[in-house]
Amino acid sequence: MMADGTESLQASVNSYWPASPIHASSMSDEEMEGQVPDEIDRAPLLPKQHHAGPPGATGRPLASRHCPEDSYCMVYMIFFLLGIGSLLPWNFFITAKHYWTYKLSNNTDDHGEEPRSDLSEYFESYLAIASTVPSVLCLVLNYLLVNRLSPAVRILSSLLIILAVFIVTTVMVKVDSSGCREQFFFGTLASVAMVSGASNLFSGSVFGISGHFPMRISQALISGQAMGGTISAIASIVDLAAAKDVTDSALAYFLTADVFILLCIIMYLLLPKLAYSRHYMLAAEFNSAGSQPEPRDEVDGQEGAPTSTVSSVSIPPLKPILQKTWLLGFCVFYVFFISITVFPAVSSGIQSVNQKSGSPWTTTYFTPITSFFLYNVADFCGRQATAWLQVPGPTSRVLPALVLSRTVLVPLLMFCNYQPRDHLHTVLFSHDLFPVFFICLLGITNGYLGTLPMIYGPKVVPRDLAEPTGVVMSFFLTLGLAVGSALSVLIVHFI
Repeated sequence: MMADGTESLQASVNSYWPASPIHASSMSDEEMEGQVPDEIDRAPLLPKQHHAGPPGATGRPLASRHCPEDSYCMVYMIFFLLGIGSLLPWNFFITAKHYWTYKLSNNTDDHGEEPRSDLSEYFESYLAIASTVPSVLCLVLNYLLVNRLSPAVRILSSLLIILAVFIVTTVMVKVDSSGCREQFFFGTLASVAMVSGASNLFSGSVFGISGHFPMRISQALISGQAMGGTISAIASIVDLAAAKDVTDSALAYFLTADVFILLCIIMYLLLPKLAYSRHYMLAAEFNSAGSQPEPRDEVDGQEGAPTSTVSSVSIPPLKPILQKTWLLGFCVFYVFFISITVFPAVSSGIQSVNQKSGSPWTTTYFTPITSFFLYNVADFCGRQATAWLQVPGPTSRVLPALVLSRTVLVPLLMFCNYQPRDHLHTVLFSHDLFPVFFICLLGITNGYLGTLPMIYGPKVVPRDLAEPTGVVMSFFLTLGLAVGSALSVLIVHFI
């Protein structure tokens, strides 16, 4: 609290948006613009007014005493790779459309056109529901466990669960499931639920610890998530082109995912051994320890409660986080709500208007390239753009306005050449360039407008709340996916 009774706003680490009181600025815009990025990166992690430490120790905050270099950008690349791993399982499941159609169709003859099947026709929608509902529950669990279990325990356990499920999925590629399609269908949805829950526990934990690092590290993590989708789309296209049949393609495809997940485990174990990451992790632990002696009535308004109670230490206060981030959380929610409503349930059903020509482009490669590859490349470009451009700001009303404007993409994609059409027979955009443009626009706006509030969130709260705020922002993201996936089922049935 400031002397005049106003509440101070402290960034958790360097940020383009400097910490400032509500009615006063601790650093003017001119001073901020005068700082070079390297100086901003070395801004103190801990508040200057906190002089915790043994007698005789320097009064400077721990994070500002010495800031090692990120040698060869190793920490940046590790978080980028962890970002890939956080969404790679989901992306590998949704982009294997030919494999799921083959497994769930009414026959297993991979020569010729597959007949229609309810299991395969609505699989993407069921897949989205099976993945997002347990994800919301796991993110709530992650928030409750953020101070009970260390990030290492949460991250490594979730990665091991993902690896185990993907190994089983890889083995099932060569198992003949033609006589038990429904059992295979429900088994796959159960696997998706387990993988998605573990993935969100993993991504929420990683994003939480990235809040203690400079903003470039959070941006690397989020850009890595988009690259995960791009890698899965490229792997799918290459496997379709190289493999002789669907099962050989899927086997190589899922083996690629197994290798990446194993690589994520190795890279995370390497992270604490690097001086740059140890510096910020140690400062975060120091700040957390220094914040515990604060009276509890400053946290949740309950006077007289001892600070050593389990609830005050183990469960972070939610109210101050939501007071600072509710609008940013809504932006994250709505961006991903709109995206999952049409991707992949609607976008993957859009076919080329020239499909009857029989060319590989209009039959085999149209959906993998237009629906998955282009979307993920555009999403990656949008996320990567936030490394250089961060407008609108966290308090701007333009940001939610832009987010709401994406709603128009839902009817635009519905009136492309989605097939089969049982109820809505009108096709307004009867050229292949229309879905290409709409999907690219969906991807780039998802990447840019979804990343900005995600990286702003942990930077506009007190430093000791940076990690739980990262978990809360991930919760808004997953909640948007859950609600949007439920709506996608209705939209597919409506079309």
